[in-house]
Amino acid sequence: MSRLEELIQQYCPDGVEYKPLGELCSLITKQTGFDYTNYIKDQLRRVKDPDTVPYIQTKFFTGKVFNYNTDYYVPFDVVDKFPKITLDEKCILFSIVGASIGNVGLFPGTLKCFLGGAICVAKLNDFISPDYVFYCVESEIVQKQIKRKIKGAGQATITVEDIRQFTIPVPPLPVQEEIVRILDNFTELTAELQAELQARKKQYEYYRDELLHLNGDRKTIEDLFDTRNGFTPSKDNPDFWESGTLPWFKLDDINDKGRVLSESYLHITPKALKKSGLFPENSIIISTSATIGEYALITVPFLCNQRFTCLTVKPKYKEQVNTKYLMHYCPMLSKFCKEHLNQGNFASVDMKQFSKFEFVIPPLEEQERIVTILDRFDSLCNDITSGLPAEIDARQKQYEYYRDKLLSFPALSQ
Repeated sequence: MSRLEELIQQYCPDGVEYKPLGELCSLITKQTGFDYTNYIKDQLRRVKDPDTVPYIQTKFFTGKVFNYNTDYYVPFDVVDKFPKITLDEKCILFSIVGASIGNVGLFPGTLKCFLGGAICVAKLNDFISPDYVFYCVESEIVQKQIKRKIKGAGQATITVEDIRQFTIPVPPLPVQEEIVRILDNFTELTAELQAELQARKKQYEYYRDELLHLNGDRKTIEDLFDTRNGFTPSKDNPDFWESGTLPWFKLDDINDKGRVLSESYLHITPKALKKSGLFPENSIIISTSATIGEYALITVPFLCNQRFTCLTVKPKYKEQVNTKYLMHYCPMLSKFCKEHLNQGNFASVDMKQFSKFEFVIPPLEEQERIVTILDRFDSLCNDITSGLPAEIDARQKQYEYYRDKLLSFPALSQ
């Protein structure tokens, strides 16, 4: 008999109570009580100063992994006015709007932060383990409840009141702690692989930068490429989307499928095309507004949304460049974009500066040699069917299976 089985037999042999989160938390709330646009937005800073704290958005937490290096920072004098949405203790975060609904995070409480919009915070009472609650809300127990509560035909949402009603099994604290210990061991194994992956990525970046600091012709973006902006056909017109077959790319495609893409999640119909038609195959897209610097090489004729600028090699240079080589050059372009933004509240790249960015173009044979080397590193670091990402994915599936099994308690009879 395992230690967990012994504890269950000792403390809850007949099952456990299922309780709503509202009974387990001292506070469940979100950003409210002020006009964000008029009060907070103008005071957000792009650079961390000693008198600021990180401004947390949904993209900065994934499970127990928390990134304090955020896009924006909030001055102390603002933070002090809103203690309910100040993060200063271990607590649970829920994404409550849009495609990220269902994403949850465990805020570690090691550094004070300020809660961004579209996030709900649940601060827990002392009699329950925050780590245990996190594993519950991440599991199918709560994820199924979240799916049932999603509202809105356009912008999907769940409410704070919905979250208060989500129920989880609540065994005695010793059982909670043993489950946390077991699941932490799983997540630590995955974290080791993630650390190895990050080390390999740094190795890849080192060799990439060494290989790309070459002698050769220098071509600016305006010299080398024809550029066009992406656009989004009206979602209100079904003729543009229903039964569409033409690929239309957005950021989710890059996040989920990698840097070389031929398939998109969404498709449009020929009726949605402008006179200029599709973007040519073997073009590069890079985001120049909103989430800056994300890029991909698209190997089929396509369209993309308006946050992307599309770069297509001009006909006179097509025999002189390898587009995979240009894609491997894009991390430097991405960094350049983040450093050359327009002044204002909405993040966008200074396109005049963007057009002057230079690619070093060595002889084609040298480009192909570089591509062969960097493709090997890229496959190891990013290929979801082999290498470290595939092993991490297998470990994650194993973890999810055992997590859901461990949390499947019979309900205590009333």
